[in-house]
Amino acid sequence: MRFRHCLHHHPLGFMRAHVNYTDLPRALTCFALRGRPNVTKRIIRQLNTCSSNIRRPTKLEARSIYQVEMKRSASSIPKTTPRAKKPRPEVPEYHLTPSIRDESGEIVWPAPREQIERARDFIRECVSAKKKTLIVPDKDADGLTSGAILQKTLILLGLEPDSISAHLLQKGTNIHDERERAAMAACKPDYIFVLDQGSRKSPPVIDAPHKALVIDHHWALDEDFPEGSQHVTACNSPPVATSSLLTYHICNELHEEVQSSCDWLCAMGTHGDLGNTLKWEPPFPDMKATFKTYTKKAVNDAVSLINAPRRTATYGVPAAWTALITASSPKDLLQNSSLLAARAEVNAEVERCTHTAPKFSSDGKIAVFRINSAAQVHPVIATRWAGHLQSPKLEVILVANEGYLPGMVNFSCRIPRSARARERPVNIIETLKDIAARAPNPTLRDRLGESFARGHKEASGGIVPKVEFEEFLDILEIGKKPEISGSPKKAKAAPLKQANTLTNYFSKQAS
Repeated sequence: MRFRHCLHHHPLGFMRAHVNYTDLPRALTCFALRGRPNVTKRIIRQLNTCSSNIRRPTKLEARSIYQVEMKRSASSIPKTTPRAKKPRPEVPEYHLTPSIRDESGEIVWPAPREQIERARDFIRECVSAKKKTLIVPDKDADGLTSGAILQKTLILLGLEPDSISAHLLQKGTNIHDERERAAMAACKPDYIFVLDQGSRKSPPVIDAPHKALVIDHHWALDEDFPEGSQHVTACNSPPVATSSLLTYHICNELHEEVQSSCDWLCAMGTHGDLGNTLKWEPPFPDMKATFKTYTKKAVNDAVSLINAPRRTATYGVPAAWTALITASSPKDLLQNSSLLAARAEVNAEVERCTHTAPKFSSDGKIAVFRINSAAQVHPVIATRWAGHLQSPKLEVILVANEGYLPGMVNFSCRIPRSARARERPVNIIETLKDIAARAPNPTLRDRLGESFARGHKEASGGIVPKVEFEEFLDILEIGKKPEISGSPKKAKAAPLKQANTLTNYFSKQAS
């Protein structure tokens, strides 16, 4: 008892006591268990300078003492409850977007009725004329399926397949490029269908005499179409339909077999643009029978396969188009070796580039990711980060790809999930234009070109020269923290140092 009392109250007294070798480990263990575990390890270190009457424990014995100390210390640490995960913001279902009604109270969907009827008349006229017809679809799943629906409809109505040809744009171009206009003119078409290409005010599709119909859903004003063309657009009829759904709606009334042969193409194109979680509820058509026949998994897998070739560095859109127009169901696409190889290549490139760290504008509204890839993976990465990155201020995810086209920057913008349900909706096109308007040099907006801030309000982007893109980023002040007005921050008080330490205690006792 006397030994234990000395041990508990006077550590130095213990060190001066005559304790034999076998008692020392037991004594230190007892000391650790009596409420002084943090001192035990230091005492053992002090043994080097103390009386020679005390033999130091072996490493094995010391280790056993430390284990006791650690167990006791761990048990004394209060367990904290895990932080609750921040709930994901609720995003309204897309089909619930309020629709516009006409004077009679009917919903204007998927496009104005007069535009839809003119488009149907145009298709009937094309078939009756039995002349050369050119289909110009966009490169993604929505554009390609739009073209496939139209081609199948023209054939069902009686137009010879030999009279129909397709023109697929080259990498990084649009229908307004002179090279593309010349390539389309070389087909000598009498009728031209432009599908899902986006719209802008421009000269005629080709210079030679022709008739053209634009079927689209990208944001555009009434005058933002090629000169002399007709158009039908879904951009002003929310919830905005995809080009494939609009094409399917137009063609479904023209022949009884369109539904059975093209419904899966409509589902593919719509899921390609609006995502596979879309609920097919009014005003969207009832597709229960379609998904019972083909299953959503088959449709969604087919979407990823058709989208893959245009994202590769070699831009293999012709392979996707050929596979699509020769298929009779999504199942025919799932075993296509060229599509599977393209998807594997794209997935590997996305994985390589997707971990790039973001940098933020000084106001915290824009997150910028910069990558360098010959593949068109920037839209995929923008979509991925839009579902993960959260901030009360964040409004736009911008992914810039400096390796897709020589001398140019291709960038894609998406609205983060955390900003989709805000009271004032984010309009990416307006945001980009407002930023360019703040440039010190007023010529920046013109130098960014016609391919700047194109697409949709919710998914936009552009193709701009590198120098102008850097000038655009300078306006955002990337990486600069905002200046905080008001009184300077109070200096943090230095932490207090403990005056009574174990070393001081031993030195006092020794003196």
